[in-house]
Amino acid sequence: MARRFLNDVRSALAAAAVPADAAPMQAYMKSAMPFHGVKKPARVAALRPLWATYTCAAWPALETLVREAWDHATHREERYAVLDLLERPAHRRLASPEALPCFEHLIVKGAWWDFVDDVAGKKVCRVWLGAPTATTPTLHRWMHTDDLWLRRSAILAQLRAKERTDRVLLTASIEAAMDAPDFFLRKAIGWALRQYARTDPEWVRAFVDDRPGLSALSRREALKHLS
Repeated sequence: MARRFLNDVRSALAAAAVPADAAPMQAYMKSAMPFHGVKKPARVAALRPLWATYTCAAWPALETLVREAWDHATHREERYAVLDLLERPAHRRLASPEALPCFEHLIVKGAWWDFVDDVAGKKVCRVWLGAPTATTPTLHRWMHTDDLWLRRSAILAQLRAKERTDRVLLTASIEAAMDAPDFFLRKAIGWALRQYARTDPEWVRAFVDDRPGLSALSRREALKHLS
């Protein structure tokens, strides 16, 4: 099914592609993987007819499709299509801690912010909200791995949690990365704090004030919308 899915995706993208856009899109994303030249609005419209054909009733079948399509994709929009497939309402309902190994695979193999932020900020967050106790040990493992993108994902995994944010978990994920010099970790720390500041600005102010070791980038991003 994965090969058929990819073939149908490629046909739909080819029909919608603007080849002159492919190189600029690749340059903007600093991507080794090429683009077909299909921007998001056109991609959404082109792929819409496929979703009814590729709806899975159970997670194992969806996981097989997702992993194989992800690993055999040749262009970046094809991987965006896999992420879009996971966002179909029927598939969002299948997300549980059982999905975390698959999401980890997408993060490690994707290894760039556009893929990682979608998986962590949407899909992992959805699993965490549904089963925080079962999901938290995985996030703690990600915090302490050598993989940059798993560490970033641990920071962003509560991005949409709002008042349900586990501040102890958020603190642990930030403190595990706070001394790292990497831009993507520092940016993620600031983004996570800025997002939570919409729910509890005073806690974020106090958090930043109590941690002089936060990078200037993290601090600036965290306080961006706070007077």
